[in-house]
Amino acid sequence: MGNVPSSRPQLTKEAALEKVAAFSVPEKVILLGIRGYYRDTMGEKGKNDRGIYDDAIFVIAPDYFASFNANTDPTVKRNGVSVLKPGLHYYKKGRHRISRPPSYPAFRPDTPGELLPVTRDDIGDSMGIAINIHKGGYNSTSSEGCQTIYPSQWEAFQTKVYQLMDEAGQTRIPYILIEQA
Repeated sequence: MGNVPSSRPQLTKEAALEKVAAFSVPEKVILLGIRGYYRDTMGEKGKNDRGIYDDAIFVIAPDYFASFNANTDPTVKRNGVSVLKPGLHYYKKGRHRISRPPSYPAFRPDTPGELLPVTRDDIGDSMGIAINIHKGGYNSTSSEGCQTIYPSQWEAFQTKVYQLMDEAGQTRIPYILIEQA
């Protein structure tokens, strides 16, 4: 079992736009996360696994569309670990690892107190703090609830999304997380 698929997620821009249409966001630049994108081709068949890049994040803009191998789950199952709930979440430019330098450019929740709705292992529904979008690791998805991008794809993802947000005049970006049907 590999940690990352051998290719990038395949979805057309039209199909991605259909998936985000129900959320009616006014922003021109949107992130779409699909949890369990590789559910039947990676890890345990029929299951969304933890600790592997079996999810996908798509960047949607008027003149740009790209896919990235991602992880939308915590690396491990452990009491109290957060799993971001599907739905519409807003993010802003920020830094990851601010409490454990060196920090680096990433995306942080654009909500009061950086709170987002989560389900905690063995506890249930609550709010999670600083469920960021950041670079994962090669030997681990490096997530305690954050959304992570495969490390060799991170710089291209982060740089392009910052650029697209600037061009569109967006200070925040909608992140729509859905589960693979």
